[in-house]
Amino acid sequence: MRKLLIAAALLLVLLGVFSRRHHAPLQPEPGVLAAEVPVQVDLDHGAKLQRGDTTLTTRAHFDITARVLSRKDYSWGADADLVPLDLALGWGRMSDSDVLAKIDITQSGRFYYWHVDAFPIPRREIETSSANMHMIPADADVKRQLEQIRPGQVVRIEGFLVDASRASGWHWNTSLTRADTGAGACELIYVESVGMAAP
Repeated sequence: MRKLLIAAALLLVLLGVFSRRHHAPLQPEPGVLAAEVPVQVDLDHGAKLQRGDTTLTTRAHFDITARVLSRKDYSWGADADLVPLDLALGWGRMSDSDVLAKIDITQSGRFYYWHVDAFPIPRREIETSSANMHMIPADADVKRQLEQIRPGQVVRIEGFLVDASRASGWHWNTSLTRADTGAGACELIYVESVGMAAP
């Protein structure tokens, strides 16, 4: 029994090391890597999609090419099956390594946080050129592609901004603007395709 416990502990350690290496941040050269702002086309009449007991209502078609500033995986909690991954994404000067070297970025509890000692670019530019985005994979293939994403990588994500709701009254609404901050400012994306630059 003791040998089994030791073997299980070693396996967990090895899995942890592999996961850290698999998601180790890339260190791109300085320069803007994702110049364009996200493209959003609002929908007058959204479609309804069913994911288990959750109804997703499409609010806008969404297409973003951005640098991954940070990623946070969720395997526990009521919403982890629906949204297993959050990505903090940056575009414009928030995709430049020189700028990002002066910004501390973390994620926790479905939020993205940043801190600076001195602003490398204006505060409002940081706020409007980066966001925490909740990823809902459309299928198993998309989920596998999302699992491969590494911080520092440039990704293109296409799908729909959606509102999520359940018959119990629970709801989780997407932001529809990049200009907001704080609670409710995150995008909830039903991801249909993922493209990644080579590491």
